Amino acid sequence: MGELPDIINWRRRDGRITLSGQPTEAQLAQIKATGVTHVINLGPHDNKGALADEAASVAALGMIYIYIPVDFEAPTDADYAAFVAALEGVGDAQVHVHCIYNARVSAFFYRLAQSGKGDVGSAFDMMDGIWRPGGVWASFIGDRASEALPNRYKGEDY
Repeated sequence: MGELPDIINWRRRDGRITLSGQPTEAQLAQIKATGVTHVINLGPHDNKGALADEAASVAALGMIYIYIPVDFEAPTDADYAAFVAALEGVGDAQVHVHCIYNARVSAFFYRLAQSGKGDVGSAFDMMDGIWRPGGVWASFIGDRASEALPNRYKGEDY
C-alpha cells in the first residue's frame, strides 16, 4: 500500500487501513492504485467539498463504497456502531476511510482504539496531529475535561 500525502490529512493506521479528508476524483483513482478495495465515507454528501456522486465514482473504479453520514454537530453511538460493523465487514481487505477533513474519522479510530482495537497512544497522536475535539466530540471520545472547550485544529489553534 503506497502513501498519498497530497490528500488532505492523509494518515496510515496500519498495513491495510488508511484515512484522510475528502479525496478528489483523481485521488480516488490513486487510492485504488494502492490496493484499496473498500472506501468508507463518514462525511455527509451535502458537505462543502464533497464529491457530486462519490458512490458512482468509487463503483466506477471497481471499489466497494460504504456510506455512513455522520452529522458533525451530533455524532452518535449508532454512527460508531455502523463504523465498527463496516470495518469488521470488510475483513482483511485494504480500506480507506475518510470524511471531509479527517476529524470525524480520526476521532472514530481513537474511540476504536479505546475499545481495545488498536493502540490508544498511536490513535491519539494521529487525531492530535489533525485536531483536538471539544464539545460533543469530546463527549463522543470520552474526554470529559474537554467538553466545555471548542474543537481546535492543528496549525490554527495549537
